[in-house]
Amino acid sequence: MASPFLYFADERLSLAELSAARLDGHLIEVDAAYMPADTVETSAARAASLAPLLRDLLGATHLSAAWVHGVIADPPVRHTVQRAVPHRIHGVIHRRLHYRDRYLPERDLQRIGGVLVTTPARTVADLARVGDAAHRIALNGFARNQAAVREGIAWLEQAGTVPHKVRALELLRSLSAERYDDVTRYTS
Repeated sequence: MASPFLYFADERLSLAELSAARLDGHLIEVDAAYMPADTVETSAARAASLAPLLRDLLGATHLSAAWVHGVIADPPVRHTVQRAVPHRIHGVIHRRLHYRDRYLPERDLQRIGGVLVTTPARTVADLARVGDAAHRIALNGFARNQAAVREGIAWLEQAGTVPHKVRALELLRSLSAERYDDVTRYTS
């Protein structure tokens, strides 16, 4: 079900009207959607803003999932998505999407705001397997949630062969140890 607080161009208002309302301070942008300025930007609102792009065929992953989960402030320019249905998708993939054709099993997905998004554990595991700065920043955002980091480690340990698994496990274990050291360090 679409959120009554999200406005998309060409639905209730044109892009020009939405832009004017944003300039007047009545609306704020949430990715490709707009919402009232006095409404709290929740994970559900962030996810629902992706609904026209993802439909029920795709799940948000990597930085897109991190943005939905609230660990990074701004949405990525191109959303990373994976196929959430067992059959191949035939048709044109939107240019704002970085599409990965590998099937995302249902156990790695949760529905937020009517949109499929990878679970925090899967998101942490995916972020740790990519070695660039943007993914590391998002991973550091998850470091405050040690349960998600531990679940990400467990996901990787149970996963079969996945690219960059060893490096990702080392990184997540070091994040977990750093956080543990910060909590238990005694100074007098």
